[in-house]
Amino acid sequence: MSHPQMMVANKLMNEFKICTQLKYSGKLNIKSVAGQKWIFYYHGGKIIWATGGTHPFRRLRRQIDQFCPSIDLDKIHLHPQELSVDYWDYCLLVSLYNQQKIKPEQIRAVIENTTAELLFDITQQANFYSISCDRDPEIILEAPVSITDADMSLKLMQESWQHWLASGLKNISPNLAPILQKSEELHKYLSSAVYNNFVTLINGKYTLWDLAVKMKQSVLSVTHSLLPYISKGIIELVEVFDLPLQIVEVNSNSLNEKITTSNSPLIACVNNNLLVSQTLENILIPNGFRFINIQDSVHALPILIEHRPNLIFLNLVLPVTNGYEICAQLRRISLFSNTPIVILKDSDSPLERIRAKVAGCTDLLTKPISSDKVMGMVRKHTQAFSELVISH
Repeated sequence: MSHPQMMVANKLMNEFKICTQLKYSGKLNIKSVAGQKWIFYYHGGKIIWATGGTHPFRRLRRQIDQFCPSIDLDKIHLHPQELSVDYWDYCLLVSLYNQQKIKPEQIRAVIENTTAELLFDITQQANFYSISCDRDPEIILEAPVSITDADMSLKLMQESWQHWLASGLKNISPNLAPILQKSEELHKYLSSAVYNNFVTLINGKYTLWDLAVKMKQSVLSVTHSLLPYISKGIIELVEVFDLPLQIVEVNSNSLNEKITTSNSPLIACVNNNLLVSQTLENILIPNGFRFINIQDSVHALPILIEHRPNLIFLNLVLPVTNGYEICAQLRRISLFSNTPIVILKDSDSPLERIRAKVAGCTDLLTKPISSDKVMGMVRKHTQAFSELVISH
């Protein structure tokens, strides 16, 4: 590695280490002059998700195939608004976890392996292009399960990269797909059984990352085994398209139609965290409730007055104001004098309990939220909800 490249790599590693030391929470945006971008989401100094890169959909597909084989992503349809945020893949993953379709060890494996892939990808890019970093503390994701320390992830990545270099693969990206160009010449080197397997897999449709999962080997061993044939021109590495999930267009008024036409109890949530709102929606709607999320905390009161929800969740941290202030405002309105109001926050403490009581909050719910926590809170505070849940 040349001196300038070494400086880029060191700058990158130092940025990750600083985030860990500061116990940073928020986004770490990384961009290359070639136009590539990656995003790492930190919570308390730990990397809890990473996204971006060349093939985000392919990457999610192979992680699910590897660690959650019971999930068929082709049966999952996303709405355009769900893809409007950079962490759509994390929202989908957490939704599957909260619906108990994947287990804690599965979501942990997907998160850690996704992070490892992207760290490797960035390290390789840093050998060829200038890299820039900047932090954005505005977007904070919640960690549904405990995640390995970022320092350990960086150490493993550095070891993987050194092995990659030692195998003579510096200029080969695992995001490329091998395709057979000289089949007759390849047949000279391989038995018929191995050759037939090659023809099936080395068809330009699967990246080296993809092949590693299909062949249940490391990407290093797969790529190294192909290197002699790549060098001879028998196999060529080509770029391939991503494999996006299906998108379903929905009527923008569908939420209002649900609210005005259904008689089931309505739960509202005032928060600006899309992950929280999607998690609540995925928990409450299958249990027979209607749900509305209000992102604009400044205009929350008129919206709540219009829809008159049966229970209100308030995120503690909000732009301009906070959950306690909104709760106090609601309690001054006779319409909401007896409405259950629950504050969503990161941790519970005696001091927070006192602040909640003074503001008029009914209860506190600590994150990360789960189906058991949410439904338990609903049953605890609203008898009508409890009867509906029992009937289901």
